[in-house]
Amino acid sequence: MAGIVVVFDFDETIIECDSDDLVVQELGDTQLFNELLPTLPFHILMDRMMGEIHSQGKTIKDIAECLKRAPLHPRIIAAIKSAHALGCDLRIISDANTFFIETVLKHYGLMDYFSEINTNPCLIDEEGKLRILPYHDSTSTPHGCSLCPSNMCKGLVIERIQASASVEGKKRIIYLGDGRGDFCPSLKLWEGDYMMPRKNFPVWELICGNPMLMKAEVHEWSDGEELERVLLHLINMISIEENSNSNYTQLVSLDCKFETIPTSTHENSVLRPPQLLTVGKELNALAK
Repeated sequence: MAGIVVVFDFDETIIECDSDDLVVQELGDTQLFNELLPTLPFHILMDRMMGEIHSQGKTIKDIAECLKRAPLHPRIIAAIKSAHALGCDLRIISDANTFFIETVLKHYGLMDYFSEINTNPCLIDEEGKLRILPYHDSTSTPHGCSLCPSNMCKGLVIERIQASASVEGKKRIIYLGDGRGDFCPSLKLWEGDYMMPRKNFPVWELICGNPMLMKAEVHEWSDGEELERVLLHLINMISIEENSNSNYTQLVSLDCKFETIPTSTHENSVLRPPQLLTVGKELNALAK
């Protein structure tokens, strides 16, 4: 199954909550967060909240301990491990940030299952404060996508993955997501790919409202058990299809080899199957 790339969103897809909300609710000032929410791009708001948390005496370790309490359904853990064991290439595209995602994945022992994490980068400044930076810099290189927030267009990320995957011989993408930001990449998927939106979440509603825009086949899911069942079903279905195509290719190749066997210059030395030789002798006997 080296031909399959499985792309996960993070918040509300891999984990059963929003990591930003979790940290703000447990360590930050939710009133300030709600006041600033309508006025700032979300990544700038979260960077501001990290400063607020730091000013209250909370440390990076406090943030990490909070993130380790993020709930993760055991069947999603099993699905990630199973997909990886089957040879799928697992990646993440998320509007969270590297520190939040890596802390959670390491805590659950899942970090090594993913070949790539595409998200907002972080750094710890000289004061020990966590700073959150945009994935796309809207001032120097704006992405120009009207569907996505200024700091990250997941559609551009999925196009890059498609380009690199095709070079590597990977053919199919399965994308799992829940939020509005997952709609743009779902529109970039090709025929033969699969989109797995979380039922009754924003991306599912957008897809239901615009079904004709989708080239990929859509398979919804509601919880961890259903995610595992649907994902492994799709991987198995692709496996059967790929094996069938491979067997057909081998048969065609074999036929071509038979057709191109060079014939001898001596007429009597043409090879024939034994059963045909036997029938030929019997016909000659009858003719005599």
